[in-house]
Amino acid sequence: MVGFTGTARHPRALAVQLPDGRLALSQRLTTALSSVIAPRLVPQPGRAFTNAGGSYTPARGDTVVEVVAGTTRHAVVTVARLR
Repeated sequence: MVGFTGTARHPRALAVQLPDGRLALSQRLTTALSSVIAPRLVPQPGRAFTNAGGSYTPARGDTVVEVVAGTTRHAVVTVARLR
């Protein structure tokens, strides 16, 4: 996990780095995942962008999330759980 959208107290989606190196925004987080991930977010100043141009707030730390990533052209990334 390299960042998030929304606020640090209520993240809406996560910016994740996939194994192939691409940066992508996840689908909207469930309320349960958002509440578990929020305390671990350490926002950094500024904005960053995914490979597709999506904007997010960068975050630092060692938070790792498990995702399910589609393999089609417009692959959908869904956060499954916090690791």
